[in-house]
Amino acid sequence: MMLLTSLPSDFAPVFVQFLAAMGFIVMTMLATHLLTGTRKKTSTARKEDPWECGIPVYGDARTPISVKYFLTAILFVLFDVEIIFMYPWAVNFIKFKQDGLGMLMFGEMIVFMVLLLAGFYYVIKKGVLKWDQD
Repeated sequence: MMLLTSLPSDFAPVFVQFLAAMGFIVMTMLATHLLTGTRKKTSTARKEDPWECGIPVYGDARTPISVKYFLTAILFVLFDVEIIFMYPWAVNFIKFKQDGLGMLMFGEMIVFMVLLLAGFYYVIKKGVLKWDQD
């Protein structure tokens, strides 16, 4: 079995990328602060008025929204992200099958799917996806 070792020099591109990203963030924040900090900031009612495509604003933007909407959105994201894990598994399954690890990977995916479906069954039994209830 081949042991992989990593040296600190192997991480040099990662550190360079991190420093470049941090430098960009700092320079952008400094530039915006310097460019906008020299003007006198005036605030009028017309400037503070929201503008949406030329349509006058009616009502309050903070109207209550049903919690079921947010639960459905969160559940969609949760199950969607879990399904994303299946794509790399499917792509690498053939390679690991050739290496003799196919049954191990298949068993791990069965456990993953059982847990995924158990969570979905729990959500359905709790009635989270039923919109008729209040």
